[in-house]
Amino acid sequence: MGIGIRIENLRKVYATPPPAAGGAGFSFGPARSGNKEKAPKKFELVALDGVSFEIRAGEVFGLLGPNGAGKSTTIGILTTRTQPTSGRAIIGEYDVWQEQVKAKRLIGVVPQRPNLDFALTAREILTFHGAYFGQGARERERRADELLEKFKLTDRATHMVRTFSGGMMQRLSIARAMMHDPEVLFLDEPSAGLDPQTRLLLWEIIRDYNRLGKTIVLTTHYMDEADALCDRLAIIDHGRIISHGTPAELKAAIPGGYLLRLRFDHVTEELLAELKTLPGVTEVRSPDQTSVDVYADRGGKLIGPIVSTAQAAGFELRDVHIAEPSLETLFLHHTGRSLRD
Repeated sequence: MGIGIRIENLRKVYATPPPAAGGAGFSFGPARSGNKEKAPKKFELVALDGVSFEIRAGEVFGLLGPNGAGKSTTIGILTTRTQPTSGRAIIGEYDVWQEQVKAKRLIGVVPQRPNLDFALTAREILTFHGAYFGQGARERERRADELLEKFKLTDRATHMVRTFSGGMMQRLSIARAMMHDPEVLFLDEPSAGLDPQTRLLLWEIIRDYNRLGKTIVLTTHYMDEADALCDRLAIIDHGRIISHGTPAELKAAIPGGYLLRLRFDHVTEELLAELKTLPGVTEVRSPDQTSVDVYADRGGKLIGPIVSTAQAAGFELRDVHIAEPSLETLFLHHTGRSLRD
């Protein structure tokens, strides 16, 4: 029941700038130089660097990380849009890049940006997709009606897609991916740009589809989305998996649990040493000359001792932010930066 996925030592190195890197006036070509003997520097971007993990049949699995971490590249390889430099990607019993046609029949894909045909109506987009996967006319119409109702698009079924809002296009993109009832559904940043109401509707649809035994893989940089939907997840950064497990397991791995982000007028080794002696503090880090990250088993109760310690040592505490155990604090602990950075 259900289809699993296995990724083995996946590596992707771009020898030319990927499409997302272009535009905005930037050039990655070799710079002109007066020295003709100097060879131009070869472009190389390591998007994935030896990524390995397994996705169990029938689970919701999340890839969590900031923009540029390697999430979309991983999805691209699994869905045959991006060829890996090395390594293997296996869906069910099929090696994705050795048996592409067979692998494609098992999957539905929702790209990061809607790629709908603006010359078609919502119903036509769904029925054409069903025909592509060999569904008969009666089955196509039944399935289209069912999905239009589920995604609250029935009243817009005969409207051209170019008149749809961004949220409606996203809903239709997901409905299209589900049209042929795939065993594995890939969702690349499905909530990006959606209003809160549409986002909650999407979450419920994902849960309903998963209850049918379907495997769902989603990428996101929303911590609450990963926490709410995923059975397990992997946190990826700079093309490497830095942690993986259930959301509860990952949050439990944070030293002390709570993170207190402090800002002072200045920071010295003396201050860091004093903060480390406070009750409940498990780790102290200083990301820059005015900031201190304190990991502890308590939150607000530690503010008083921190203020007293700082004043006694001659430091001015200017700002405090307390974060409870979360996937965001886990990412900060591993990388020193936010998921949104």
